[in-house]
Amino acid sequence: MDIIREVTPLTKNDCFAIFSREKNGFDFPLHNHDYLEINLILNGSGAQRIVGNHIGEIEECELVCVGPNLAHGWFTHNCSSENIREVTIQFHSDLFDDKFLKKNQLVNIRNMFENAKRGILFSKNTIDALAPRIVALYKRMGFDSILELLSILNQLSVSRDFKLLSDSTFIDEECSYISRRVEKVFEYMNNNFYEHITLADAAQVANMADASFSRFIKYRTGNSFVENLNEIRLGHVSRMLIDTNQSIAEIAYKCGFNNMANFNRTFKSKKGLTPKEFRENYVGKRVFI
Repeated sequence: MDIIREVTPLTKNDCFAIFSREKNGFDFPLHNHDYLEINLILNGSGAQRIVGNHIGEIEECELVCVGPNLAHGWFTHNCSSENIREVTIQFHSDLFDDKFLKKNQLVNIRNMFENAKRGILFSKNTIDALAPRIVALYKRMGFDSILELLSILNQLSVSRDFKLLSDSTFIDEECSYISRRVEKVFEYMNNNFYEHITLADAAQVANMADASFSRFIKYRTGNSFVENLNEIRLGHVSRMLIDTNQSIAEIAYKCGFNNMANFNRTFKSKKGLTPKEFRENYVGKRVFI
């Protein structure tokens, strides 16, 4: 089984493409493509969202930014609405030249594009502020449409109320953690996730005292050392649940979880599903190609 590789109407000569649809369900299979995508859904309560190895049920409205090559899809699931509105904007990842994107004034957009590698779910407040402009974007033409898209991207990039969806170790792209020390520690944990790793081990890699490192990684990533380690392990667990037929217990032990009760509790707390439910939900949205 594999993910569908979507071929979209966006050409190399276009800055972006926009699709506005009214529908009563979601029937497009799990897919990916080369482009960055912003997806706005209105009146879609109960539909299911899959982004990377994240699975969730959406509320009445939804605004997500998905990076290139990240598997994603929306499915009818528990949605009974007959009046779903979906607006999708796709644009090239090089819409901003790399040198231009590194300028100080574009730091927020640069960070948003980095986060989009894992998928970004924006808040209700952000949706309320931007949904009317996103819905109306298709009415704009030429240079005016580009200015409006850039303004929308800027407003999204300064939003501080958002959630990253997929685990960092599940995606194919490397994510930047800003700090070289953090990157070294993540590289160490990613290479040794199946081993017993302690805070002291990670602090030694960072060349810091244990207590200082504990505060440092929390400040830099927003998560504790254990939360970061579990995220790395769960990324590998998710990949193996999807790509192999190994038992859940085998996968758990191979990914560094030596206590099944703790593993099941950690997985469900992070994913909202048991490992068995996750495997069944995800594989059920893939197709033979």
